[in-house]
Amino acid sequence: MLKFLSKLKYVFFTLLIVSSVIIYLFMDAVEPKKILPVYQPSMVNVELVDSTMQHIKKYHTIADFSLINQNGDTITQKDYEDKIYIADFFFTTCPTICPIMTKNMAQIQSQIKDDDEVMLLSHSVTPDIDSVPQLKKYALEQGVLDHKWNLVTGDKKQIYELARRSYFAVKTDGDGGPFDMIHTENFILVDKLKRIRGFYDGTNSEDMEKLMSDLEILKAVYNEEEE
Repeated sequence: MLKFLSKLKYVFFTLLIVSSVIIYLFMDAVEPKKILPVYQPSMVNVELVDSTMQHIKKYHTIADFSLINQNGDTITQKDYEDKIYIADFFFTTCPTICPIMTKNMAQIQSQIKDDDEVMLLSHSVTPDIDSVPQLKKYALEQGVLDHKWNLVTGDKKQIYELARRSYFAVKTDGDGGPFDMIHTENFILVDKLKRIRGFYDGTNSEDMEKLMSDLEILKAVYNEEEE
């Protein structure tokens, strides 16, 4: 009798394990895959979107650009072709939020340094001050890896136009002139088609965790398409 009960216990335990695996596989199959939104101007806080663009509901992408990085190289959309990237706006002499943002971006760099799909792009909002030598000095101090992270300077109006009309990173007031100054903590996640997939507070640790989680969701979509 005891021997029979022992065998019965073994069979029950085996069935329990098999049933659990089947239920897990079933739930995994029917659970909707997580997909990030594709942000359009009409989906973003109106304070961050130029009035001429607030009605746009589809096809928004990051505009083409031509800027200079910390090594004096010209950086364009071609350098980010078929890449996911994270963008922000900073300046090297900023004493407030920028050091925190740069620290968080450096932490992201450490996590994606061996990932060929992902890059970083930081735009200087004081390009007249942030010359190539200044950016190079800052890059060396912050441990920037040249193949992963471009710190770019260049034409101020172009940079501010990108911030306001492409990335929706700052309020639209200003014209990119000599007295115009933007200051934003936003990190922007951009996919391989130059579309915005997420906005994050670059000074907030919880947002940084969400950014890395969203990055994995976005990568998974591309990996599935390649299989």
